[in-house]
Amino acid sequence: MQTSNEEKVLTFKELGLSNDLLRSINDAGFSAPSPIQAQAIPFILQGRDIVGQAHTGTGKTAAFSLPALDLMDDSKRAQILVITPTRELATQVSDEIYKYGKYLGIKTSTVYGGSSYGRQIDNIRRGVAAVIATPGRLLDLLKGGKLENFEPKIVVLDEADEMLDMGFLDDINEIFSYLPSERQTLLFSATMPQPIKNLANRILQNPEFISITKGETTNSDIEQLYYVIEDSERDDAIIRLLDAEETQKSVVFCRTKSEVDRLSNVLSNAGYLANGLHGDMEQKQREIVIKGFKSNNVKVLVATDVAARGIHVNNISHVFNYHIPFDPESYVHRIGRTGRAGTKGKAITLLTPLEFKELQKIKSIVKTQMKHAYIPSKHDLKQNSILALSKAVKEQHIYDEAHKLLDILREELDEEQMAYKLISMLLDKQDIKGPNEIGIPAERLTKILDRQNNRREGGRDSRGSRGGNFRGGRSRQRQDNYRSSRDGGYDRNRGERHGGERSRSDRGANHSRSPFRD
Repeated sequence: MQTSNEEKVLTFKELGLSNDLLRSINDAGFSAPSPIQAQAIPFILQGRDIVGQAHTGTGKTAAFSLPALDLMDDSKRAQILVITPTRELATQVSDEIYKYGKYLGIKTSTVYGGSSYGRQIDNIRRGVAAVIATPGRLLDLLKGGKLENFEPKIVVLDEADEMLDMGFLDDINEIFSYLPSERQTLLFSATMPQPIKNLANRILQNPEFISITKGETTNSDIEQLYYVIEDSERDDAIIRLLDAEETQKSVVFCRTKSEVDRLSNVLSNAGYLANGLHGDMEQKQREIVIKGFKSNNVKVLVATDVAARGIHVNNISHVFNYHIPFDPESYVHRIGRTGRAGTKGKAITLLTPLEFKELQKIKSIVKTQMKHAYIPSKHDLKQNSILALSKAVKEQHIYDEAHKLLDILREELDEEQMAYKLISMLLDKQDIKGPNEIGIPAERLTKILDRQNNRREGGRDSRGSRGGNFRGGRSRQRQDNYRSSRDGGYDRNRGERHGGERSRSDRGANHSRSPFRD
């Protein structure tokens, strides 16, 4: 494989796409191709196999859909096969291809588990241009001989590394044994672990390798912040930041399914339009949650990494990491849900001092600019709410009925009293939850980090043991709590939580084991 040095193309027209596709692109509001589109489309139009490496939100779907549609002939059989890791992504890719091909009169069909075999087979037999499928259901249909004369000209593997993570690699290899050898194959992946490289060597012929991740692994349109807190403050911190930030739609990433259930209930009880999403949910329930998120009936989606894969919504303004991810690739995938399609986004990460090693690992490998910030206090939010209310009052439309209420109030109150009372009513509605201060103050944080540095350097206190009391700061009991949090963390090998996590209801207890487990 050789890396492409393709020069930047300024317009979609210069890429050589047909007029019908250019009309669709114009309708979609695209002004210029993204880097992956500018580099991949010319090679695909030439009939080349490609490996495209680019992160979430870079326009990969259009990068393979547009040229694939342009290469179709007049045959009524399925000519394009796109394999995706999740049902949600299959549905979205199908919608995108249908949108791009609307002036070509094309039809698409999705194939995934949890839906009728017969309906999916009938749709394909009636004549569709593109089939978008998840690996499991597609393999079932191929092995059962239910797809007659199924010989797609172009086969796309979308989000290949996610299929690897979800255990689909064997299915993918078997699927290709049923596909025609004379085909054009396109593989797209955010990362290139060795098993994906091996797969590419097996199924692609002399591919062109395109990467736009070097030198910039995170989107420059995403502002990245982190807040240092006590482990027991996570819920209060999320709520305070949701109150403080001007969010449109948000995704809160959790490590475990049980954590998703608990936190989504906490946020719902706090008055947010929140819902959870994880792999143990019924497919119908998952579809209801995703539909609600897309239609704004759900404003805060609480999800695990795997469940959130394939959910691509352009107006997500914020991503919250309830815990810092263990690896840099997960961090890049998570924050890539915001700052899409040229919009600005914000990624916020919560961590304790003991998680600074994960933070430094991400910063060094991803080469990203993550800024430290302090969680606003109740006083800060009240001051901000006063300014916001002032603006809202100035912009408020005056209704005809307002004079009736004014006349009634004048009988008992003067105008100054009326103004103070009405403003106080508005302020009463600005309910700011949680304690006044959340997070570790600057002075204490400095001492904690200094002590951790000393421990790493092998320093011991005068009593010959690591970790005495902080002068003017944390007591030994609080240090023990930190050790408990550290020792009872997330076991990467077993994939489950075994202590160290506390819910809001048991914050007063020390060394408490979490009842919430997967």
